[in-house]
Amino acid sequence: MAKLNKPQSVRTHEGAKGRAFTPEQQLRRALMNFMLWEDQFYEDGVSIAERVAALVPDVAPETVAAIAIAAREDMKLRHAPLLLVREMARHEGHKALVAGTLERIVQRPDELTEFLAIYWSDVLGPLQQRKRRAVSAQVKKGLARALTKFDAYQLAKYDRDGAVRIRDVLFLTHAKPKDAAQEKVWKQLVDGTLSAPDTWEVSLSSGADKRATFERLIAERKLGALALLRNLRGMLAAGVTKSVIGKALDDMRTDRVLPYRFIAAAQHAPELEPELEKAMFRSIEGHTKLTGKTRLLVDVSGSMDSPISARSEMRRLDAAVGLAVLAREIGEDVEIFTFSNDVKKVAPRRGFALRDAIIHSQPHGGTELGKAIGQVDEKGTRLIVFTDEQSHDVVPAPKGVGYMVNVASYQHGVGHGPWRRVDGFSEKILDWIIATEAG
Repeated sequence: MAKLNKPQSVRTHEGAKGRAFTPEQQLRRALMNFMLWEDQFYEDGVSIAERVAALVPDVAPETVAAIAIAAREDMKLRHAPLLLVREMARHEGHKALVAGTLERIVQRPDELTEFLAIYWSDVLGPLQQRKRRAVSAQVKKGLARALTKFDAYQLAKYDRDGAVRIRDVLFLTHAKPKDAAQEKVWKQLVDGTLSAPDTWEVSLSSGADKRATFERLIAERKLGALALLRNLRGMLAAGVTKSVIGKALDDMRTDRVLPYRFIAAAQHAPELEPELEKAMFRSIEGHTKLTGKTRLLVDVSGSMDSPISARSEMRRLDAAVGLAVLAREIGEDVEIFTFSNDVKKVAPRRGFALRDAIIHSQPHGGTELGKAIGQVDEKGTRLIVFTDEQSHDVVPAPKGVGYMVNVASYQHGVGHGPWRRVDGFSEKILDWIIATEAG
């Protein structure tokens, strides 16, 4: 692993002299933006997964466990933390922490089966042969503990057909129910008699009239905020009126929804932008203020146009725009710039107008981050850079307080000197900055 830290070999994908990272730093970079086995702009998903696996034995077990938990709880990643725990199970020094870590990161019943699929993923042959590979005692213990966290509704919702079922996990781990009520639920799970949950997914897949179904779910308030935002296009296609949808957006809870969610929703339902913008501003009301002077530098290079996930139409740039919208609203004094081959100052707009101004500020070309920092960084100003770090040029140390927010899993990054690094996009980046500076 020492080869990973040789300064002369550290270059970004665009050729700039990069920064060497410790194995722990490399593991964080690789994991915190990683949708398991999915390709990114410069690297394929398999090579990133292999790098994650190779780094685990070089990082302290407690640190690996903490990274896995942060990836699940803070970054909301589901599969990458499971891969990390699988690798922990393979190394003697890390095994003791597997059960506790696995119990904590499994937050949905289907993650029990997804973990086993990952655990057996590198074993050749049909699933029946894969199952013959021994599952470690720590893994069984962790899965068994995780099973007890879920009620009948959750188990029924995620008990899907597949090579591995939730009941297979139950048989494999010999889990013990915590009480008689759970024992009864588990028997129904084994017998296949759990009642189908009344969820919007089940309702829409039942074959019932979609417009009537959507209107019923809205009237009964059975669509949470994220489910509502994700289904806007389907509602419009089914004939649900804008007035009904607008009322639902007015009534929904927005306290846990950050701006980039509304930006993503508007891509699918642009005709609802006025209603979405109104809800977006409501979600920011009462947010803790970002004091002092802030400059936000947003990477609009071509690689930022790549989607966060193969199953998502949301780009890394959309996440950056969401951060900019939030910063504009909560900051006392905020200036926003974009960079690619040039540096452009963005007009002091708000909401979706700010989104459009950022995206259309300049052509999405190269990544001349060093030049951009040289033009906008100044003493006494907080500088937040949102980028995938694959710069063409050398990136200097910040003159004041500088935050480098990395939104990709690439091995090498940039930024020499006292940059405060954030690997991975979280809905709480600005909250973390505010809390850090407040001590």
